[in-house]
Amino acid sequence: MDGNDALAKEKLKQAVCEAIDRHGNEIIELGETILHHPETGFNEAKTAAIVAERMAAIGLAPQTGLALTGVKGRIRGKRPGPRLAFIGELDSLRTSDHPLADPHSGAAHSCGHNAQIAGMLGVAMGLAAIDAAEHLAGELVFFAVPAEEFIDVEERLKRRARGEIEFLLGKPELVAKGHFDDIDMAMMIHAGSHDQMTTRSLIADSSNGALVKQVRFLGRASHAGGAPQLGINALAAAMIALNAINAQRETFWDKDTIRIHPIITKGGDAVSVVPAEVTLETFVRGGSLEAIVDANMKVDRCLRAGAMAMGAEVEINTIPGYLPQRNDRQLGEMFGANVAALFGPGEFEMNGHRTGSTDMGDIAHLIPVIHPYVAAATGKTHGADFRITEPTHAYLTPAKLLAMTAIDLLYGDAAPARQVIADFKPAFTKDSYLAFERGLFKTERYSAEA
Repeated sequence: MDGNDALAKEKLKQAVCEAIDRHGNEIIELGETILHHPETGFNEAKTAAIVAERMAAIGLAPQTGLALTGVKGRIRGKRPGPRLAFIGELDSLRTSDHPLADPHSGAAHSCGHNAQIAGMLGVAMGLAAIDAAEHLAGELVFFAVPAEEFIDVEERLKRRARGEIEFLLGKPELVAKGHFDDIDMAMMIHAGSHDQMTTRSLIADSSNGALVKQVRFLGRASHAGGAPQLGINALAAAMIALNAINAQRETFWDKDTIRIHPIITKGGDAVSVVPAEVTLETFVRGGSLEAIVDANMKVDRCLRAGAMAMGAEVEINTIPGYLPQRNDRQLGEMFGANVAALFGPGEFEMNGHRTGSTDMGDIAHLIPVIHPYVAAATGKTHGADFRITEPTHAYLTPAKLLAMTAIDLLYGDAAPARQVIADFKPAFTKDSYLAFERGLFKTERYSAEA
């Protein structure tokens, strides 16, 4: 690219930022509207309708109903080239003690996905307003996706049994249905908290993946006061298993960043009855697939030990969750340069490992992606105190940064995007990924008397 082209590209980036500012009130209102109407994964009908309506108004001819609620629109560049997706997640969590929680469902945007959707649509508004596609090669794909948060496992398993979904997370389900087949690279931005970040923006090199465990301990009911000797206490079996898992923690390597955090979802039926059925859910998180598999084996062993100790049975249902995240270094450096352009040096970092999980990690095993954070909130992510305190940075800054990076990638003949794709080494093909994920579904039943 010669000096004139470089100058023209920078002017285009400036123009898109100005266009996003002109649409600022509209973008912020979108984010705030979604904030006040949270919906859980695969149930995001109202949010999806808002996205589809706004995409149609911009002229993106949206596809709807993808993996139940996903919405996809696109802008085509002047010349053929790579297909770059901007991702926004439709769903919320359940955080019933959050001040903005839905009083009926307990759903709340305590993770900031409403800002992702607003930012993604802000990119589309800004690029469309200045007809940026005339200067770009390839396609810009705007993709609102369902069910990033792994909650409501029972509900999703029922959907799976009815054939509505195959996978319990949105992006794996979209891959299985072929809706990522027409995407070569992807970007998204997550709202971050000032309480957990020291710079305006960051990209971790990696983050944990996870398996999901649903566990049932089955004992024998009896009168807890009159004849406890005739019962088999499933709660005691579960507690022994949980203590065994805790005893395993020193066996995990620090470098593997293992996180296991079970909850009891049913502890019995009545105080006067020896608990005959107790259920648990947990994630088994780790920084690599090998670490997750090893930790999962140890967890299964502890669960069987609890059953054996009490003479109970245990049913262990293992469900594929998230693959570890792998952020593309070249994409990250381009993005970081735009953070520096907006905020000055020292406001971006790209390194380290995060111990949370995202199904963007699944996509990162197939195509180059980045999943940055922009600090615009306070409180704890996933906590009742999470608040977006800087609406401009939460909703407009992501739109600007994504649009600027898209122009860097696709301007002219899209040579930078082509280079990123050429240098990327996928960990899976689509077919091998789906085979791996399907192989993780497993139900085992263990009896102490077997």
